[in-house]
Amino acid sequence: MKRTGKYSPQKIAGWGLLILLILVTVTPLLWALRTALTPNAEIFSGNYSPIPEHPTLINFERVLGMTTAEENIAAGGTAATINFWLYMRNSLIFVAILVAAQVLTSTMAAYALSRLHFRGRDTIFVILLTALMIPPIFVALPNFVLMDSLAWINTFQGLLAPYALICPFGIFFLRQFMLSLPREVEEAAALDGASRWTVFTKMIVPMCSAPITTLAIIQAVFGWNEYLWPQLIAKAENVRLLNVALSVFAQSSPSTRPDWAGLMAAATLQIIPMFILLLIFGRKLVNSLGLTAAK
Repeated sequence: MKRTGKYSPQKIAGWGLLILLILVTVTPLLWALRTALTPNAEIFSGNYSPIPEHPTLINFERVLGMTTAEENIAAGGTAATINFWLYMRNSLIFVAILVAAQVLTSTMAAYALSRLHFRGRDTIFVILLTALMIPPIFVALPNFVLMDSLAWINTFQGLLAPYALICPFGIFFLRQFMLSLPREVEEAAALDGASRWTVFTKMIVPMCSAPITTLAIIQAVFGWNEYLWPQLIAKAENVRLLNVALSVFAQSSPSTRPDWAGLMAAATLQIIPMFILLLIFGRKLVNSLGLTAAK
């Protein structure tokens, strides 16, 4: 009976579905790495084995600016280059400021909407929930007109303003967790003479460290993958993000076929920071999401 329960059809079907989902998720990443290690001339040679016939690191060297234009052309690419380190720096600055601003504003707003009592509190929260249902593309044009009127086109402040000022998802996420915190702790601190700010910084924020970390990771991944708004607002070299730079690099090929090997090498390098982030905090993220869902 134990053996039958161990290998029940439900468990076999569940594991089969899980393995299928893993394959669907991982295969494109592995194929991108395989393409990055393949010389451009051999990409469409008919060899579709998982391992390249003649693996090479020349594509990564081209992306990192370690080769000349003549070496790029000899490797099957083009004379077009990508200032990878500049765009990586821009993306890191964008993500760092976005995460810091959203965590700060979301934590304070969530505290006000969950622990304080004032007129219009529930109405404000409903408006924030409504903002979650509006697709970002609907507000792209009004935001662009506003940034243009402020002369913030091709600036970091114009790039960050729509994200840093408000994060409806972050406010909702943290508010739901704060509602489950016991009020007796705050009342005891108030009897001891603690101010609202002291209660918030010394008690509420430490108790919410897990969901705050989760929000930071989620928004970091979101900011790193953001494309539409950076494509519209930040086309100058000094503020262009890596996602947009990869698109420009793909379109810079004078031939009808893009430089797939160089593009996949750049894309592989692009995912490394987020991969390291999730590798370090992945378990904490899963545990925090489970705790928040349970509460």
